[in-house]
This record gives sequence, C-alpha cells and structure tokens, in this order.
Amino acid sequence: MLTLREDRRPALLSSGCSYKKISTQLGISLHTVGTHIKNAYRKLEVHSAPAAVMRAVQLGLLGSTH
Repeated sequence: MLTLREDRRPALLSSGCSYKKISTQLGISLHTVGTHIKNAYRKLEVHSAPAAVMRAVQLGLLGSTH
C-alpha cells in the first residue's frame, strides 16, 4: 500500500514532528516531505495528519503507542 518512504511519514507526524523536522531527520527537502505526505494521504484516503495517523494505526502500520 504505502512505500517505505511514505510509511515513515505518518509515524513521524504521530510523534509530533513538523515537516521541517521530518525533512531534517530524513535528509530530504520540505517539498519532498510534502509530496510523500500527499501521496500517503491519497493512498490512505484521508485529508489530514490526525486522520492519516488513525488510519495507519487501523491498518497496523503504526503501533498503538504512537
């Protein structure tokens, strides 16, 4: 469903990371972070970070402790 790169974004968002912090941690541009997030939202069929995190948990992509 999600690529390995897209899969990490909901996990980082769920821990409270901003796009800028995700960019820094992963060594990618802010634009690339945004692109991965938008692709993950589309694949998860959601429109926000909280919904993406909830959906990722439901699908077992994140542990329930995030």
